[in-house]
Amino acid sequence: MGQLQIYAFVFLLAMFLGLELIRKVPAQLHTPLMSGSNAISGITLIGALIVASEADGPIGLTIATAGVSFAAVNVVGGYLVTDRMLAMFQKKGA
Repeated sequence: MGQLQIYAFVFLLAMFLGLELIRKVPAQLHTPLMSGSNAISGITLIGALIVASEADGPIGLTIATAGVSFAAVNVVGGYLVTDRMLAMFQKKGA
């Protein structure tokens, strides 16, 4: 089994696991769960950067760049949603 097949297997396994975990979370907990997972998203971004630095060929570099982009959007979006959620709990006059 080649290295590309192992990476594809790990990616598909992570994608399936993520979908199954999110499906079991009630809708009221999605935002707190997202804010709590920002640290994990940061680790994902670091991992994507490491993989991008070791990418071979144009296809690998394209996939790695997409991974870095998606991870960065996930981190920034998570912090924006968390900030908006915390703003809802501040007093109006403050």
